[in-house]
Amino acid sequence: MSTENEGTAAPKTPAAPSAPPVAAPAPETSAPSPAGGQPAEPVTQQFPPPAPGTEPTRPIPPTQAPAYAQAPPPQTPAPAAHGAEGWPPPPPAVPAYGAGGDHGGHGGAVWGAPPAAGGMPPAKPKGRGGLIAAVLVAALLAGGVGGGIGYWAAERNDHGSIGSTTITAGNTPKDLKREAGSIAGLAAGALPSVVTIEASAGDGEGGTGTGFVYDQQGHILTNNHVVASAANGGKLSATFSDGKKYEAEVIGRAQGYDVAVLKLKNPPAGLKPLPLGDSDKVAVGDSTIAIGAPFGLSNTVTTGIVSAKNRPVASGDASGGKNSYMSALQTDASINPGNSGGPLLDGRGAVIGINSAIQSAGNSGFGGGQAGSIGLGFAIPINQAKNVAESLIKTGKPVYPIISVSVDLQSKTDGAKISEQGAPANDLVDPNGPAGKAGLKPGDVITQFGDKPIDSGPTLISEIWTHKPGDVVKLTYVRDGKSTTVDITLGSRVGDK
Repeated sequence: MSTENEGTAAPKTPAAPSAPPVAAPAPETSAPSPAGGQPAEPVTQQFPPPAPGTEPTRPIPPTQAPAYAQAPPPQTPAPAAHGAEGWPPPPPAVPAYGAGGDHGGHGGAVWGAPPAAGGMPPAKPKGRGGLIAAVLVAALLAGGVGGGIGYWAAERNDHGSIGSTTITAGNTPKDLKREAGSIAGLAAGALPSVVTIEASAGDGEGGTGTGFVYDQQGHILTNNHVVASAANGGKLSATFSDGKKYEAEVIGRAQGYDVAVLKLKNPPAGLKPLPLGDSDKVAVGDSTIAIGAPFGLSNTVTTGIVSAKNRPVASGDASGGKNSYMSALQTDASINPGNSGGPLLDGRGAVIGINSAIQSAGNSGFGGGQAGSIGLGFAIPINQAKNVAESLIKTGKPVYPIISVSVDLQSKTDGAKISEQGAPANDLVDPNGPAGKAGLKPGDVITQFGDKPIDSGPTLISEIWTHKPGDVVKLTYVRDGKSTTVDITLGSRVGDK
């Protein structure tokens, strides 16, 4: 992008007025403009290069300093008539406020006045110092330079002058204190409990993600896809915001939930777990703060709001593994690869979710590729993640609530259709499972689960996994155009398939 500077046209010599001017008091605060009429060099700020597949980011429009008018060139004074001032009078050699004495026209130095009584010339004008000081004021305002420089220059050129302009800088507070509830205060409190995770497999492959302190025993909560490459014989490390690094190991991971728990091998004393909020009480529009290591940039803080709740999301880790499902919190806080596993905080600094996936303009699915954020980020609600974490810490294995049916994920029906082919009927609907006992059959379309409408297979799975085994839930399904509602008691499955 090119930026052109337009010059300021030189002013024309003003025509002589038709009547003598009346002397007026000199302006006290006006700042004459520097000659030349050239605006300051425009400042152009550009954003980083765009990610592949995205439109280029436009640079910020340049900011131009105000143009300053040029002073008219001096003219040769006409001879004055005997006993009276000549007309027109000569132009001033210096600005009127640069001369000393009375500016009211009585006994003071005025333009073209003869020497004072006694043959002594009037005091030498101090206009240059005032001009320099005034020009510095304009430069400081336009360029944002510290006021101390202007003050030093004015004092150096204007020391001892009368009527000069001096520049003083305001007193800067010694300590800039931020409220504990401000974004800066909340981030400062949370950052020491957030870690950057480095995972590497035995063949050297791996990546960077984020996690946060879950308890004082050294457990770290993160995403499964962050640590999956190092789960079998790889290496894991967690680096805190102070730069201290600790080796870690996987305690348990749930691929379906995309949740994993690590433990520091030699945890330091004084670990501060992040407080956990209640994701069920989150409201759309609530403030959010995301902390993580996008593209390896550790300790990055971004802000936004809760854009939506109960957003059904199926995410993959680009390794060809099975998808994970979540009824996610959606946020517009900037989340990028490397933010995965990091905390999503509310306006109090409590964790309401685990940042896990993004929708990007550079890819067609959730979480895949390396394209950047477009303001569509998704987090696992912390209420669900907490239940999974407790199970992983106690047994090392996840526990899933189930209804024991096979769902057709490719179906285009308005709901979650139970598969009709691909396996024996008893495998598609377990007759001894929750759905089978409630009377469901292959081909039925589930349209509501609890108080949530169901529009697809992933939505049904996401909603089921927000509950616990043993919960009794109302389920509505459609068969041959007829809608039926039944109560089912959720079963359980231990471990990933």
